[in-house]
Amino acid sequence: MAAATKSSSTQKSTTKTKARKATRRTGRRDPLAIRLLKQDHREVEKMFDEYEQLESDAEKLELFNQIALALKVHTQIEEEILYPESRGEVEDDLIDEAYVEHDGAKKLIAEIEAMKPGQEFYDAKVKVLGEYIKHHVKEEEQPGGFFAQAKKGDEDLEAIGERMKARKEELMAQMGAAKVN
Repeated sequence: MAAATKSSSTQKSTTKTKARKATRRTGRRDPLAIRLLKQDHREVEKMFDEYEQLESDAEKLELFNQIALALKVHTQIEEEILYPESRGEVEDDLIDEAYVEHDGAKKLIAEIEAMKPGQEFYDAKVKVLGEYIKHHVKEEEQPGGFFAQAKKGDEDLEAIGERMKARKEELMAQMGAAKVN
């Protein structure tokens, strides 16, 4: 009986830890703008992990196209809305570095899009893109990083989030439709 009680309390403790971790990573208490971006980060991380498991070139191409679309839309809403609104609230160096990191990611995406799965370095480039994005996400989400500084600022991250959400829907429709045609 004591073992069952101990096991039950261990499970409760583990569940609490997982819930706390999930809250921290997805930031349920964060303002809408930050929540939306963190949600994008988790989705893209998941896609990169899934890509690693694929063997079929057709599946790799399909998933990479989803990754590329998600990253293009994400970077565009950050660059059009969040970054300009954050000037004066977030250190200029962090904003400048974010733009440069986005530029590097866009160039690598374009290189991969010009290739076909199975070509030399295709998988390696997708892997490097994933690592590059992981680094960028870490910098945005770390204590004292972009998101932390933005949350301490005066801009209305709920209203900015609403604008970002609407723009994301627009861009997904435009870019998604363009990719199909």
